Amino acid sequence: YVIFINQDKEYTLDVITRHVEHLKQLDNKDKLVLCGPFKDYDGGMIIIKATSKSAAKNIAESDPFIIEGFSTYELRSLEVANKNNQYLMRK
Repeated sequence: YVIFINQDKEYTLDVITRHVEHLKQLDNKDKLVLCGPFKDYDGGMIIIKATSKSAAKNIAESDPFIIEGFSTYELRSLEVANKNNQYLMRK
């Protein structure tokens, strides 16, 4: 799942610190795949492993950026294309 973070107001150092701790917890649980801020847009992206859309939503809504009203989010399902699945080319 992909969580797009849309920054609604300026982040404080305190909320950034709590957000990073949230990311560390996800990483320690092997749920974090990739994350980072966009260079050309206020916000960022978090790619996670989750067993369901509901579980992914719970992860997104447990982020301090979301809880504390600094950001909103959009949740998307991602179908990975790679050489193992012929980049999703189906016969």
